[in-house]
Amino acid sequence: QLQLVERGGGSVQPGGSLRLSCSSSVTTLEYYDIGWFREAPGPDRQGLGCITNKGGSPHYENDVKSRVTISRDNAKNTVYLQIDGLKFEDTGRYYCAAVSEPVSIVHDRCFMAPRDGTWGPGTMVTVSS
Repeated sequence: QLQLVERGGGSVQPGGSLRLSCSSSVTTLEYYDIGWFREAPGPDRQGLGCITNKGGSPHYENDVKSRVTISRDNAKNTVYLQIDGLKFEDTGRYYCAAVSEPVSIVHDRCFMAPRDGTWGPGTMVTVSS
């Protein structure tokens, strides 16, 4: 069972930046593509982007691609989400999840298909002046 934990949320002024982290103390993340999501007004969480198991060619969703950077450090068993130019509407809870089955081969594309049971509890981001 994949157990992910997000950290790094907090309160920030508009225009500021945050770097969120996604890690696990019980699972080796380097076998998984990892995606970042945030809560949205509807029933589904909004996808932000994903990164493949070895870190090549992150994919970003169009709504945020100019302000978001996803990276990973497999030596630290951690995946990161950097958000720049924060806006009021970025306020919300941010989540990571596995978007692939465990796989060891290098591949160059991840897909925003979160696997059930791999969601972390999320970390809250509040943008306020």
